[in-house]
Amino acid sequence: MKLKILATDRHRNGVAGAPFDVVLFKVAREQGRKVAILFDAPDHCAVLDVTMLAASEIAFGVNSWRGDEYEPELRRLIDDSPVTGGRQS
Repeated sequence: MKLKILATDRHRNGVAGAPFDVVLFKVAREQGRKVAILFDAPDHCAVLDVTMLAASEIAFGVNSWRGDEYEPELRRLIDDSPVTGGRQS
């Protein structure tokens, strides 16, 4: 699956929470955009469809996507991406 990052940013998650990356991306040959939340720990990735989120749709099985299928490529892309915001420490 080919992904295109539209935007990415690193969040601190307050002063004591686990930091995470937020990635807005498109999947080649699919409509719409998705957002991923990736925590530093492997296998900690959530993916949601942006249009469904805007419509307040967050139900499991409706707006739930296999984070494990997106995670490896997303991690590689955010580490290599020149997109503004990028990976920050």
